[in-house]
Amino acid sequence: MGSDLVKSGLSKAPHRSLWKASGLTNEEIERPFIGVVNMFNEIVPGHVNLKEITEAVKRGVLMAGGTPLEFPGIAVCDGIAMNHEGMKYSLASRELITDSIETMTVAHGLDGLVIIPNCDKTVPAALMAAARINIPAIIVSGGPMLAGRHENTNVDLITVFEAIGAVTANTMDNDELETLENHACPTCGSCAGMFTANSMNCMTEALGMALPGNGTIPAVYSERKRLAKLSGMRIMDLVRENIRPRDILTKEAFNNALAVDMALGCSTNTVLHLTAIANEAEVGMDLKTINEISQKTPNLCKLSPAGVYHIQELDAVGGISAVMKELDRKGLIDKTVMTVSGNVGNKIEKVVRNETKIIASVDNPYSKTGGIQILFGSLAPDGAVVKKAAVAEEMMNIIGVAKVYESEEDAVEAILGKKIHPGDCIVIQYEGPKGGPGMREMLTPTSALVGMGLDRQVSLITDGRFSGGTRGAAIGHVSPEACEGGPIAYVKDGDRIIINIIDGILELDVSQEEMMYRKLNTELKKVTYKGYLGKYARSVTSASTGAICR
Repeated sequence: MGSDLVKSGLSKAPHRSLWKASGLTNEEIERPFIGVVNMFNEIVPGHVNLKEITEAVKRGVLMAGGTPLEFPGIAVCDGIAMNHEGMKYSLASRELITDSIETMTVAHGLDGLVIIPNCDKTVPAALMAAARINIPAIIVSGGPMLAGRHENTNVDLITVFEAIGAVTANTMDNDELETLENHACPTCGSCAGMFTANSMNCMTEALGMALPGNGTIPAVYSERKRLAKLSGMRIMDLVRENIRPRDILTKEAFNNALAVDMALGCSTNTVLHLTAIANEAEVGMDLKTINEISQKTPNLCKLSPAGVYHIQELDAVGGISAVMKELDRKGLIDKTVMTVSGNVGNKIEKVVRNETKIIASVDNPYSKTGGIQILFGSLAPDGAVVKKAAVAEEMMNIIGVAKVYESEEDAVEAILGKKIHPGDCIVIQYEGPKGGPGMREMLTPTSALVGMGLDRQVSLITDGRFSGGTRGAAIGHVSPEACEGGPIAYVKDGDRIIINIIDGILELDVSQEEMMYRKLNTELKKVTYKGYLGKYARSVTSASTGAICR
């Protein structure tokens, strides 16, 4: 066992004395040491229930003969961090969490890991750490929030963000806004739609690193606690059988996950995270691979923000296993792939599904191609990403007129100041991984456009990124980014931008001569940060490679 390094033999008597100082008995020291990563805090609504989930995991470990050793992880709530300086820390926290799990695990010679994340960056960080350390590991999340109810309609956090635009447009008053904000987020858990947190929890299940139900069982259901206990028990089997994350996180597993991603219409952030996880697992994956899978995978689900359904409803019709079984009807799932609970074929074999609205049939999908599209062209030579499943039909093939802003704040001020008009293409520069730094999510401007009724008339392009709650023709991850001299740095007001989402094209309609002139006569914006953001900016790579740090 790996823990022999910290407890076995004559030379480890001092180590054993320290374990005993922590309260462990000889019997506990002799058993496998299982790290239980508890990301509980009292700030993030998706994490406030993790004490209970952690206790359930520890019971499972104890029942199966292990010694659970709990240690903490941090988390950032993207909703609370949205549209201010705090959002610069969101993506950057992914690397910090990954590094801290690696540090605690390797420093203390643990034999296995149960990682308990829930919200946006904590889930990919958990997967990245598992792949990097490569000792037996399983992930169990805190689960999704239930949708709220307002005026006999299901609502969620994004409804509140979009309501800001409605108040600005005088189609909603402040009293109704307050009523909505009181009912939109009725329970703990990761926000109720197919936003980034739930997208990544579903991806964890699709990759095979979590038990069935991880992506969809609501946070407040007792079934979530039972899942946690089963996960605690299952890690002991993984340790005994020496099944490691890289045995599971193969190229075929990533292809399965990408197919599920396209079928669900997940957040564009999955492109960043799956690429980064694949890098840690030493499995090759690039944007062209993502497009290839998108082109042959039907979009089967229209979950919020793309539609009216929420995660609890997906869970009720079989969850991720049901989606995978439907995709298998078209030969899009490799059933031989190993998971933490057997191969994929065994996992989906017993699923029964008759529902045709929440999970459409592969014979009659919402779209014949996937929910995410990668775009290339003169404005994005290394690629850009859009959540195609949440784009109105009339915005799929357009020519927009650029209105350029050097920050999210400037763009939001223009939108709420009613300076944006139909046909405009908002371009937000210097919000990329290095230029932000931290590649801020742009939920506030996209939600304001929706609330003001402009999402079917106005597009938005940025080297930053978008929340999984974004809908509309919002194109992010434009690479290379502005601060690295990417073409987006040289866009000017009035430029024509050609957007063809169906064919994956993003072109700046400017001559080569004019672009050369602009490059020679434009000074790139430089911002210097100290502290963690400064370290992050110096080591982070392009969005096209997952914004990994080197």
